[in-house]
Amino acid sequence: MTSKSKIKANRANARASTGPRTVQGRARAARNALRHTLSLPVCSNPALSEEVETLAREIAGPDANAETQDLARQVAEAQIDLRRVRYARHKLLSDALADPWQEVLRSLLRKNAPNPPVLMALNPTPQGPHKFATILSQQAKQLLAMDRYERRALTKRSRTNSP
Repeated sequence: MTSKSKIKANRANARASTGPRTVQGRARAARNALRHTLSLPVCSNPALSEEVETLAREIAGPDANAETQDLARQVAEAQIDLRRVRYARHKLLSDALADPWQEVLRSLLRKNAPNPPVLMALNPTPQGPHKFATILSQQAKQLLAMDRYERRALTKRSRTNSP
């Protein structure tokens, strides 16, 4: 028979492992999923695998030997990866431009958030270059991560192209 303390510990562990419950926690988990999706190989997605094969056939040409086809497939994988990263970056910035203060408000609701800047109180809706600068500063961490994925894809593509 299981002891009462063991049952209590099991219930506490179960409550702690159910995933995020708040809107902010769920949004953070969704961003993690995006990051992990970009780290997955292209071939893990059947639709992307088909695109890779189509692009590889276009790169290699109709009379290519097996070695050329393999190199073309590697270039195609890197190119599709590059497209995925650039699309994700575009979506991130487009969503942020649509509602620039959403991320600011989220960050202010976090536990250890700094005091809101005086500028927010004076000018609640940023305009022009200030709007874009605000968005870039708030998304800097995610943009840096996407830059790493882009550099990885570019490196993979250039290594494949070199003799």
